[in-house]
Amino acid sequence: MNDIEFLDRAEALLRAIELTCDHINDTTDADIDNQRVGGMITLTFANSSQIIINLQKPLHEVWMAARAGGFHYRHDGAAWVDTKGQGEFFANLSRYASEQSGRALTFSS
Repeated sequence: MNDIEFLDRAEALLRAIELTCDHINDTTDADIDNQRVGGMITLTFANSSQIIINLQKPLHEVWMAARAGGFHYRHDGAAWVDTKGQGEFFANLSRYASEQSGRALTFSS
């Protein structure tokens, strides 16, 4: 994957996160504060815990930091997958956001 392809796919991922947060906030009382600065999104939950997603452009990776730990994802042509074989980005984000918020939350592309 070249730099332009990475940025296109990464931008689509960040936009999907933003849109999902907007949808969750519009349809539930979950109250996820999502703030984006460039290639980084910070999700802050009602209990003040955070998940931070940021782009690592030189490595063509997306990194996620959550209470469960730090994770690196690369696009395999079909999805963003953990570089250590720990699953797909949106499935993991859904799991970690649900754990941190104390309610079932679903993120998808």
